[in-house]
This record gives sequence, structure tokens and C-alpha cells, in this order.
Amino acid sequence: MKASLVIPTWNAGPLLEEVLSAVDAQPGADRLERIAIDSGSTDGTQAVLQRHGFAVRTIPQSQFNHGATRDLGIEQSGGDVIVLLTQDATPADTNWLPALLGAYADPTVDAAWCRQIARPDCNPLLRRRIEEWMGDRRTLSHQRLPAGTTWDMLEPMQRLRLSAFDNVASSVRRTSWAKYRFGWRRFGEDVTFGKRVIEHGGCIAFVPESAVVHSHRTTPKQEGKRVYCDHQNLFALFGLCVIPTLDHCRRAVRDGGAHFLRQVAEEPGLSPLQRAELERWAVGYAKWTAWGQYLGANHERLKRRWYGVLFRLVDRWMHRP
Repeated sequence: MKASLVIPTWNAGPLLEEVLSAVDAQPGADRLERIAIDSGSTDGTQAVLQRHGFAVRTIPQSQFNHGATRDLGIEQSGGDVIVLLTQDATPADTNWLPALLGAYADPTVDAAWCRQIARPDCNPLLRRRIEEWMGDRRTLSHQRLPAGTTWDMLEPMQRLRLSAFDNVASSVRRTSWAKYRFGWRRFGEDVTFGKRVIEHGGCIAFVPESAVVHSHRTTPKQEGKRVYCDHQNLFALFGLCVIPTLDHCRRAVRDGGAHFLRQVAEEPGLSPLQRAELERWAVGYAKWTAWGQYLGANHERLKRRWYGVLFRLVDRWMHRP
């Protein structure tokens, strides 16, 4: 089975050397075709990629798109399986690539994704979120429609969990990609692809034996904006709305704040100053993420209200980096 690696890049910085050195350490890395689509980096990223054996295609930054750019990279490749990686996700060990490719021994598997491990400097509350999302599966699992079930019979959360797929570190069978592709998506191209696979009777493998080290240091506001875009997308794809009303949002702020403060209290090894800073972060995180979920999932309804013009401005701001 021929494999290709596709990475979209832009000013990846010094972390890229760590990521690509970990790729080089994988068994079979010498046979791995390597393609990068770079959005006009100016920090030496292209030279680092070429030093690690990547064929680099450059596009204007204005043309970057999470779905279409990955499609472009896959079009440039020739592998039977295409591995997708982001520029800041470091393979955790030398089992990352073999385990991810091993999922395709099952001919019914259309795509596979792997576990993420938070970096040592990750905010403890964000580390818990990563672990909670990934941690309920410890062995290879296959996401597919249960026998005798159609897509329309599923609840929104069931649809999401079956369609879960993350291009931080994933892979696709070329024949399956040709059927479903990622398409033009400014956000959530991976879970959109996952939905297409599942609703058409396909299969996605979650491979926890394959892992990357990946997390971000973010502010509560940045998390709120990410959550807004995420839940806007999840409502459009799955009809998922976990905070339907303003009253629910207020309660989510209150209960979420209390929940996160309890987690801070349980966190060992913090100095008084660190604990106080994390408590402030937790309160802000509860507010921003609750409002992000409420506004994101309800954006179509809210933009039709009398304050719709103002809400469109809010929506535009939420989508800015």
C-alpha cells in the first residue's frame, strides 16, 4: 500500500522541525511521499519542508481554505492512502504511522484518525477537554451506522459521534476521498467529510494506538470564538443545539463556572498565584464557551430578529482569527 503525507503550512515556526523529525523517525518514512501546500510562508518554512523531502506547492494566503487546500494536496499525491497532518502536531512515538495505516487492513475502512495528547504547557482545563473527548475509547473502534439504522433515525449527538473525524492527524483511502472529498470549507472540513462517509454507509476508524502531541495555549475569548464557529457548523450538519435559549445560556455560564472551578480545586501542584490565575481563566472560559455554543447554534434564528444587522457584525467578528 503506497502512502502519501499531505501537510498545509503557513509560517510554521521552529515547531515544524520537531514535527518533521518525528515523521522521519516513523518506520517506512523513507517510502512516504510528502506533499506540502504552503500559503506563502516568509519564515523559512518552505526550506525546512524541502530539507525533509517535501514537494512544496505555494498558493497565495488569500486562497487558503481548510477543505479545498487539502483536496489540492491530495490531488498532487499518488498514494493509495493519504495521511493528513497539521504543522503543529508531533507524532507521539514511532507507532503513529504504522498504527494509522494498519487500520486499512480492513477493506471497509474509508478513513482513520488518531488520538491527541496535550502538550506539557497546555492549560489543565483544556487538557481535560482533550482527554474527555478522546478518552472514552482505548482500542481500535469503527464508526458506522448500526445495523438496521438509517441516518434520519439518529439523534444529533449520535450523528456527531459517528461522524467524528479530526484532520489534526488523520488519513483517507484515496478511493473514498474521490467519492466524498473535503470540498470548500472555511471550518470543520473534517467532520463534514465524516458525515458524508457515515450517512452513505461508510466506516471511519478511530485508532488510539496512533497518537500525536497537539494543543494550543488560548485565551477564553479565543476559545469562545472557536466554539461559536464549531457549534454553528454542528447545528448546520447535525441539528445539534445544546444551549437552545437565553435562559439555558445563563444557567450554562453559572453551572459551567462552578464545574470548572471544581476542576481547578482538584488540580495538584499549583502555586497560589497559578491557582488564582487559572480560576480567573475558568470563569472567563465558562462565559465565552456558553455564549459561543448558544450564539453559534442559534445564529440562523438570531440573524432574522430585529437586531439581525448587529448580529451579522458579531458573526463576522467571531469568524476572524
